[in-house]
Amino acid sequence: MTRTYTLGDRTVNRLGYGAMQLAGPGVFGPPKDHDAALAVLRAAVAAGVNHIDTSDYYGPHVTNQLIREALHPYPDDLVLVTKIGARRGPDGSWIHAVSPDELTRAVHDNLRNLRLDVLEVVNLRISFSMMGPAEGSIEPLLAVLAGLQAEGLVRHIGLSNVTPTQVAEARALCDIVCVQNQYNVVHRADDALIDSLAADRIAYVPFFPMGGFSPIQSSSLSEVAEALGATPMQIALAWLLHLSPNILLIPGTSSPAHLRENLTAAEIVLPAEAILALDGLAASSGAAVPA
Repeated sequence: MTRTYTLGDRTVNRLGYGAMQLAGPGVFGPPKDHDAALAVLRAAVAAGVNHIDTSDYYGPHVTNQLIREALHPYPDDLVLVTKIGARRGPDGSWIHAVSPDELTRAVHDNLRNLRLDVLEVVNLRISFSMMGPAEGSIEPLLAVLAGLQAEGLVRHIGLSNVTPTQVAEARALCDIVCVQNQYNVVHRADDALIDSLAADRIAYVPFFPMGGFSPIQSSSLSEVAEALGATPMQIALAWLLHLSPNILLIPGTSSPAHLRENLTAAEIVLPAEAILALDGLAASSGAAVPA
């Protein structure tokens, strides 16, 4: 299994870190323990993490300010990937924010709170539906981000919560370096998309690696984990790393112990019978499984 992959023009370890959980409950407000949040970020980098996923609408502003406090000046090999396309209401609500002014303001907010002159990768999050990816042209939104890239404020562009049609539309307009969608061992709608992106050396970054499991599926995953002396989360992460070399993982946590558990997933070798059992979870949910 390859341990690294290209993200834009940088090489990153495939097991990274997602900063979302560093904010308060509901990804809103400050963390319960400010110093512990800083410690988790520093422990992640000390353990070799060089890909951190964040957004200025986490908090809002909270996770980026924590990242800056914990890690600035940043290590030369650290790649910070941020996301735009939403904002938070005073009550913590999530609000679609994709007007030209809102997208531009979001880029500048991320730059200011991370204390950067240029953002390495910015994912444009599409939210045409609250239920997941939904069709619709993203060209007007992408044009704004491409304009900010031309100004030198954004180095590379990614996409989040998109359909294969939208990925194709975007790639016809500009270079896309990563796609970030929900995907895990039981939700595999993007199987074909992952393969096509891998063929063109484009990273795929799944979120919710344990999301949407039925009780039966969770029980089956736990059985595989117990047989291998691992946690279900470790097995879910190891399966993703095994699936395709272009998959980059960004599991999040506010616990140093949980961080260490997650990073250990890179050391797990899944035997053939475990892979067969895990692939069967998708089949039992009706999801597509590659032939």
